[in-house]
Amino acid sequence: MKKAAVIFTKSSCYMCHSIKVLFYELGASPAIHELDQEGSGREMEGALQRLGCTPSVPAVFIGGKFVGSAEEVISLHINGSLKQMLIDAKAIWF
Repeated sequence: MKKAAVIFTKSSCYMCHSIKVLFYELGASPAIHELDQEGSGREMEGALQRLGCTPSVPAVFIGGKFVGSAEEVISLHINGSLKQMLIDAKAIWF
C-alpha cells in the first residue's frame, strides 16, 4: 500500500521530530522512514540527496511528490496550504 504522506527522518533530528508531530496534529498518519535505524538508510539518504533534498532530512513527500524539508513544510503550514495538500492526497479527511 502506498502512503499518501511519507517522511524520511533521523531519530536524532529535532526538526524531524517537529515535522512528525505537526503531521500527527493535523490528523495525518505518514509513513516514517528513520534513516539512521534502517538497514538501507545510507542508500536512501544518498538517493534523497540526488533528488535535491538538502538537508537530506526531514524530506517530506505528499501524494508522491517531494514537498521539501522542514522550512518548506512549516511555510506551507503557516500559509494554510499544507492541510489542503494533505486533504487532496487523501492523507487526512476533512
